[in-house]
Amino acid sequence: MIINTGMRTDIPAFYPEWFINRLRAGFVLVRNPYRQDWITRYTLHPDVVDCIAFCTKNPAPMLPYLAELKPYHQYWFVTITPYGKEIEPNVPPKEAVMQSLTELSKALGSDCVGWRYDPILLNSIYTPERHIRDFTEMCRTLSGYTKVCVISFIDLYEKVKRNFPQAQTAAKQDRIHIGKAFAEIGRQYGITVKACAEGTELEPYGVDCSGCMTKQTFETAIGSRLLVQKKKTQRTDCACVLGTDIGAYDTCAHLCKYCYANSNYENVKRNRQLHDPESPLLIGNVHPGEIIHQAQQESWIDLQLTLF
Repeated sequence: MIINTGMRTDIPAFYPEWFINRLRAGFVLVRNPYRQDWITRYTLHPDVVDCIAFCTKNPAPMLPYLAELKPYHQYWFVTITPYGKEIEPNVPPKEAVMQSLTELSKALGSDCVGWRYDPILLNSIYTPERHIRDFTEMCRTLSGYTKVCVISFIDLYEKVKRNFPQAQTAAKQDRIHIGKAFAEIGRQYGITVKACAEGTELEPYGVDCSGCMTKQTFETAIGSRLLVQKKKTQRTDCACVLGTDIGAYDTCAHLCKYCYANSNYENVKRNRQLHDPESPLLIGNVHPGEIIHQAQQESWIDLQLTLF
């Protein structure tokens, strides 16, 4: 199975001590975000955890723990964008994040580290030309340290509309212009540009639209074939393998204006005050009388030998 840490929050950036404590304890508890009384216990052992998938805007706080992560296969998606504090208030400067990605790549290999340049949003400051210029500079820095860059354009979820009312969707001509340019630039630097949940619109212009966090992504990272169940994909237009997310919504302190995982700042502030690094839950603790359900877990690694 795949343990995912990054669909609901940024665990490497804000909760590395808690995560390492869970690995040491050998299990983690997760509240169902849509049914708070339902708690699931997941075993965290390499026998059943085929890969840990990290999605983060700041890997630096987790870097000191790489030795303890070594028994586990890993895949890291590191988001690096050109935005300033007016959009990403608490994200470190892109130069620092690129340095962290470089360190991860040196430790794990370029097949285990991907770059996300998303979401792409357009306004009077972040024009298509600005994105193309910044993307080129980032490719120049990251060339050789990652083979993949995933892009997507901003989606106006209800939370995004509420927290970032100035946001606008990108027009088709801008999406094609940026996608085509990014694909060409990526090729120059040995980086395949992939689209995340954008359909096949950019495929004719050289963008890989087969998915970003796919079965093949994990198979390449761990060096084994996986027998992944169909139900483990996210939605009909997404080929990505989600695995099991152990995070919690309304807990990411980056406070990015475009974030779909935070309702508002007050919820994030309240939840972070409830965080206990020693708790088996990311937020709060188990209350008396609550029932914990053990998850059914199994390795997806195909142990059958093949000629290929």
